[in-house]
Amino acid sequence: MNNIVGVCFVGQDVTGQKVVMDKYVLIQGDYKAIVHSPNLLIPPIFASDENTCCLEWNTAMEKLTGWSRGEVIGKMLAGEVFGSCCRLKGPDALTKFMIALHNAIGGIDTDKLPFSFFDRDGKNVQTLLTANKRVNMEGDIIGVFCFLQIASSELQQALKVQRQQEKQCVARMKELAYICQEIKNPLSGIHFTNSLLESTDLTEDQQQFLETSAACEKQILKIIRDIDLERIENGSLELEKAEFLLGSVINAVVSQAMLLLRERNLQLLRDIPEEIKTLAVYGDQARIQQVLADFLLNMVRYAPSSAGWVEIHVCPTLKQIPDGHILVHTEFKIVCPGEGLPPELVQDMFHGSRWVTQEGLGLSMCRKILKLMNGEVRYIRESERCYFLVVLEVPMPQKAGKGAAD
Repeated sequence: MNNIVGVCFVGQDVTGQKVVMDKYVLIQGDYKAIVHSPNLLIPPIFASDENTCCLEWNTAMEKLTGWSRGEVIGKMLAGEVFGSCCRLKGPDALTKFMIALHNAIGGIDTDKLPFSFFDRDGKNVQTLLTANKRVNMEGDIIGVFCFLQIASSELQQALKVQRQQEKQCVARMKELAYICQEIKNPLSGIHFTNSLLESTDLTEDQQQFLETSAACEKQILKIIRDIDLERIENGSLELEKAEFLLGSVINAVVSQAMLLLRERNLQLLRDIPEEIKTLAVYGDQARIQQVLADFLLNMVRYAPSSAGWVEIHVCPTLKQIPDGHILVHTEFKIVCPGEGLPPELVQDMFHGSRWVTQEGLGLSMCRKILKLMNGEVRYIRESERCYFLVVLEVPMPQKAGKGAAD
């Protein structure tokens, strides 16, 4: 009959929604309390939507620029706020500011960008701009959040030095990449010429010279191909292993020091057993050459020319291990009279996490490469001389090892 006969009540539990809303209101309250606090510790802060229209302009920004929040809210940050209200020095400054804003909207933050403008009274204000993306609860980018840091003269100078160093670092990396690429071409010519020489009639001495040249060529290729120092630092560098004559390594190492020896008028004394020439071992020939050559060259570089000598002493001994293989335990001693290497060079080699000299970096890397090959190096100073003591164990090829054992 369409008459009202009673009332029906339907209840819905909204406790969860109320808790979420309370938290949201609390967060919003905290945000506004922090951003708009007159406390001097709160930096100048402003924000925009995804179209770079100003949504936020805190108390510190009002004091810094002279423009109130109501005068800038809703205006375009690039062009109206900074450009018209707060004049910029030129179009380049506006372009850099726009790039920073749009990078942040694209997810790329900007940190401490030098940013200067004129306040309401025409005073030049120098700051550092940090621009970060703003995201909603779902993680979508909805604008930009920026704050300014007043740049002291000391901070500006430090940042200028940092930028110069970064530019120098990039320039050095480009130079290194260029050298690594271009050096391959003449090396290919050397390799081809050596291959032609191999097919000609050579004396025994000429054959040895050719082998030494080929070994040095291989060493250069190895260095420029495996130039990732981080892999050396963390011990992940891969070592190539092949059979070679230990005498060939000694010849290649000595050849790399001969020009400097002659230039400094130093005599090279060799205490090397005759059997080294024909002693076959198994390992990374190029890396062993690199390590020994670096130690020898540094000793030659700092040997006193008045004394007139550097000595290389090699002492191999065979050692059989339980699995039947034969190891060649070799001690290389590279000696010079006098004080030898400067203390900072030794510090770079053994202790420096940040190297001071290029030679120290090379020695440090060689020490780490040697460690990868289960070798070690010590630098020892005595009263009238100093020396590198390099200890390395490499296996003999299996067939050679059996013959030696027999």
